[in-house]
Amino acid sequence: MSRCQPFTSVLVANRGEIALRVIESAKQQGYRTVALYSPVDADSPHVAAADSAVRLEGNSIDASYLNIEQVFAAARASAADAIHPGYGFFSENAEFAERCADEGIVFIGPSAASIVEMGSKRQAKLKMIAAGVPCIPGYEGAEQSNDELLRQAEAIGWPVMIKASAGGGGRGMRLVDSADSFIEQLAMARSEALNAFGNDEIILEKALVRARHIEVQVFGDRFGNAVYLGERDCSLQRRHQKVVEEAPSPAVDETLRQAMGEAAVRATKACDYIGAGTIEFLLDADGAFYFLEMNTRLQVEHPVTEWVTGLDLVAWQLQVAAGHALPKQQHEIGLSGHAIEVRLYAEDPAQQFMPQTGVVDAWLPAANEGLRIDAGISAGQPVSPYYDPMLAKLIAFGEDREMARRRLLRALQNSVLTGVRCNQSFLARLLQDPVFIAGEATTDYIDHQLDLASLLAPAEGQQALAQALAAVFLASQGGSATEAGGWSNGLRQPHRLLLQGEDDSRTEISVSREQAVYCCQIGEQQLRLRWQVPVSCAAATYRCRFALSLAEQVFVDAEAYIHYVASSGTISVSMLGDSSSFHDVTLAAPETRAGAASGRIVAPMDGSIYQLLVEQGERVSQGQTLAILEAMKMEHPLKADCDGVVEAVQITQGEQVSIRQTVIVLSADE
Repeated sequence: MSRCQPFTSVLVANRGEIALRVIESAKQQGYRTVALYSPVDADSPHVAAADSAVRLEGNSIDASYLNIEQVFAAARASAADAIHPGYGFFSENAEFAERCADEGIVFIGPSAASIVEMGSKRQAKLKMIAAGVPCIPGYEGAEQSNDELLRQAEAIGWPVMIKASAGGGGRGMRLVDSADSFIEQLAMARSEALNAFGNDEIILEKALVRARHIEVQVFGDRFGNAVYLGERDCSLQRRHQKVVEEAPSPAVDETLRQAMGEAAVRATKACDYIGAGTIEFLLDADGAFYFLEMNTRLQVEHPVTEWVTGLDLVAWQLQVAAGHALPKQQHEIGLSGHAIEVRLYAEDPAQQFMPQTGVVDAWLPAANEGLRIDAGISAGQPVSPYYDPMLAKLIAFGEDREMARRRLLRALQNSVLTGVRCNQSFLARLLQDPVFIAGEATTDYIDHQLDLASLLAPAEGQQALAQALAAVFLASQGGSATEAGGWSNGLRQPHRLLLQGEDDSRTEISVSREQAVYCCQIGEQQLRLRWQVPVSCAAATYRCRFALSLAEQVFVDAEAYIHYVASSGTISVSMLGDSSSFHDVTLAAPETRAGAASGRIVAPMDGSIYQLLVEQGERVSQGQTLAILEAMKMEHPLKADCDGVVEAVQITQGEQVSIRQTVIVLSADE
């Protein structure tokens, strides 16, 4: 901790849901709160929630939230005498913690020395070995040449995990199965680590196959006290990034919990740690656990610990930062019930989880019993390429794990998010996976065992039903295909609508009506819908009831949410966590589209060109990486879709580009 002194005003050096979370607890504790915001975040909920807010210049991370001079200028201008960094950004930045001390501001986090010591995976592992904390066999030496690292990898034995020493969040990590691909994967890990953390130092570890990721929440104070607050199971991961987190772990009994907790406390005391931290372990099939790393900050998944312990971890952070002892001793901390959390991301699971940008048209979170939603979004808010794609966290609590799972599933199915593609449906289906239900998922389950294609495949008839609902809604609203006066009770002639899907494909729908029943013909498929007047309306989002005919005169009653933007003809249909968007192009001119191998390489999303790898006139092969786009803290390769020659390069390295902007044009071989 940089200083021990009372403080009255807390500046939150972060954005989105974590900024809102910290602001709420700080206000409850009686502190005045100050928010920061970039121009694109001006209308974000955390800005309105704070007592005051300071605008930062620039939208990119480096220009705004990671501009240390701007942050401290904001602290001085707002007379803030403490700074909470949230997670990410400056939360594990020793220079920032030291600067707080220089400025006479309390840093609500650990000391700079602890951040440095535990921020390097290499140094932290050496420290843990000395403290008697079990560690995974590997290499954490100072010699970092390619030849030495390859030699060490072969000595460890394949498979080997390459890890950025300063990394986190899955960046700078590669699983390598053999020497053949080691150097290539090492280069990619170094590049990603240098870009993300400014440090390309690497450690190697023996890859534990089908292990569980178990982390222990710890807290320390300046009086030498340290406690653990149970564990969280974060085993369901995709590309080393957590997808589902829960507390307690279904794989940990009381004896193992105590052993892991005591090891975590030893690790905490070994670095004189003050504040909230997390000790991460891997747990193998035999019940042996090994130290992974320490996160010297509050974790994204801290709400599941709060729910099963009944404690406010942000309030604990504020108390410890003000110089007080820990609020509870170890024997006073217990666990009750079960909590599960999922992260709602702006990403498209059907397109290899590509991050998405856009504007949130509608955000109607569910309101189940036993549900907590930490969100940093609101209707009309842009989802930009500048920041992490996480939009919200949904956390459910139950008396047992199955109740928590059911409540969380219902929340995902009943929440509505339109305007930007997200992983909502993927999460809902994951919660229904038999392996997850049994509590048996390990860290490699999603990437190597789960049949993602089947999981992501739309339910039979789902797309046709969404198209039919969109068409009927347009008809009932007097859409483009209707008569000027709206629909009459009986239509002698069917009306034709043309809807364009998110993949730009167009579907012709013939709609007719007989009394209260709409008949929708989509190709060879016919759906009969009994449409009711919308139950409720929030802005342009309608909660509607409908009945679907499964057989002659047999109807199944259900509910859908429909968001309609009349000015653009955009209509989104949400049912049970699945969302589809269409454009009404009935009156639009016909379009011609290039084939799959058009030779026109476009940006899949807004971002900046991190690397440009080809020049005009250069011969390339299909699948070759031509450039690397950086967006939402991730790197995305742009690859040739055909063999040919680079005809034109329409961008420069470092240039900002927009979604679907042409960046490179190829002249395809005949």
